[in-house]
Amino acid sequence: MFMTYVVLAFSIVLNAAANILMKAGALKPKENNQVIDVFINMATNPIIWGGICCFALGLAAYNYALIKMNLSIAYPINTSVGYILVVLASWILFKESLSVIQISGIVVICVGVWMVSR
Repeated sequence: MFMTYVVLAFSIVLNAAANILMKAGALKPKENNQVIDVFINMATNPIIWGGICCFALGLAAYNYALIKMNLSIAYPINTSVGYILVVLASWILFKESLSVIQISGIVVICVGVWMVSR
């Protein structure tokens, strides 16, 4: 069961990395914001492609974890820990604000994850 949790953790990190890479790729300067230009940027941006690869690998790892564990345990852990990683990375990398309420929510999420995983 330990290895299943390791694979689940790997999938969570990959999913968080994918979201961070997608955001970083979206920050690439664009000449205008037409829909077609956004799609062209997505298709030609290596940072976006890195995010897509992380999504794919994370999905494969998550699928393996689901084979070995209950969805009612894996899904709450996946979404909540992933949320915490993305919030912290957004605060550090993109200088997004992090309020006291958000920090309190992260603490509540951590307690919830601990409770669900018991």
